[in-house]
Amino acid sequence: MSDPKRGKLVVISGPSGTGKTSICEGLLKTIPNARWSVSVTTRKRRGAEVDGVDYRFLDRAEYDRMVQANELLEHAEYLGHGYGTPRTPVDVALSRGETVIMEIDVQGGAQIASEMQDSVRIFVMPPSMPALKQRLAHRKTETPEAMEQRLAEAQREMEFAAESGCYTHFVTNEDLSAAIAEVIRIVKQESRL
Repeated sequence: MSDPKRGKLVVISGPSGTGKTSICEGLLKTIPNARWSVSVTTRKRRGAEVDGVDYRFLDRAEYDRMVQANELLEHAEYLGHGYGTPRTPVDVALSRGETVIMEIDVQGGAQIASEMQDSVRIFVMPPSMPALKQRLAHRKTETPEAMEQRLAEAQREMEFAAESGCYTHFVTNEDLSAAIAEVIRIVKQESRL
């Protein structure tokens, strides 16, 4: 039986370009006592990203040290970079009764499913692969080679999510407002808010 005062961990996963970040932002604005889980990464900062807000940007040595010391609740390699979720801030927030919103890839989602079975795990799907390709192209941040790599990775992630049983909910983001509303409904239902 779970502690009714304990918070809820909400995992949002899905291919790049499916609107995960926008959905997370919608959750943070709507769910009472929600907070963002800031991941660590070895990749370089993009655009206006702020260290400690968007990610904690680490060098590979510090990231590897955190993995070895079991300081990460989950960790994964994605397109050559390390990503992970520091364990302590999540544990502290959950013990305070907060809802922790986490945007992670399917490798991390599988680790969370194994370690924290009472988490809410939602996989965000694109309406179609052509729609996903169009969204990625609209960003104008990818070379053609990088876009093809992302699309291949998206296909792999969707297959894994469907076959692994790690995700308890699937939401197709054809219309962002409707997708946000559906995710909010799921989180409220699962958290009894």
